Amino acid sequence: MTDSRTASLPDICAVALAECFRGDGEIVANPIGPLPVIGGRLARATFAPDLMMTDGGALLIADDAAFEWTEGPTVEAYNPYRSMFEVCWGGRRHVVMGAVQLDAHGNQNLAAVGSDYARPTTQFVGFRGAPGNTINHATSYWIPNHSTRVFVETVDVVTGVGWHAFADDDAAGRLVDLRRVVTNLCVLDWDSPDRRLRLRSLHPGVTVDQVVAATGFELVVPDDVPITRLPTAAELDLLEVIDPTGVRANQVRQ
Repeated sequence: MTDSRTASLPDICAVALAECFRGDGEIVANPIGPLPVIGGRLARATFAPDLMMTDGGALLIADDAAFEWTEGPTVEAYNPYRSMFEVCWGGRRHVVMGAVQLDAHGNQNLAAVGSDYARPTTQFVGFRGAPGNTINHATSYWIPNHSTRVFVETVDVVTGVGWHAFADDDAAGRLVDLRRVVTNLCVLDWDSPDRRLRLRSLHPGVTVDQVVAATGFELVVPDDVPITRLPTAAELDLLEVIDPTGVRANQVRQ
């Protein structure tokens, strides 16, 4: 049951990110960024105990704490690049990435904004591992500021592939597994007939009109959109263990 304490928006987003991992089983959870890491730790500490969590480097660790360990992390296994590549190419990972731009079908841009890639308006981190992430294992996204600058009709550069990148008879298409997008306004998914982004839930106090206005393409909006679930009392307690210094408070546009 939910707690009488008021859950903050970062708390609600952390729980929504944790829910991305529900049912994944014994795989490597690889949330990138402070709030996704908090969500991943929360999932493992509650309903997904089989998840294997990285320390952001070459170790798999067992601790609930996300960023600091009193006596160093509790190491479960060594996870160098050669092992991680085997995990990735074998489909045994669920990554949560960010995006500079994201379109309705899940094409992601992490690299640059501008019509000319050789002379971009703004340069970002590049392709990184996004091409491999999005055709080999489950991928979700965390967008801390839901806006028309991020959710665009067409991305300027495709770094991570979306659902419609392959023809119906292309065998590679079966490897696409885009799951959810968690933002500061809502949770989205691709559970629609044509694999367009669909409004899955609204965070408390947010309206459908607000989400639609902040999205640069036509969303699939069901007739009945539920409210994103609130943290339970146990989850609120765990969040203080996972993130005792309150890093999550600065990770969401409010």
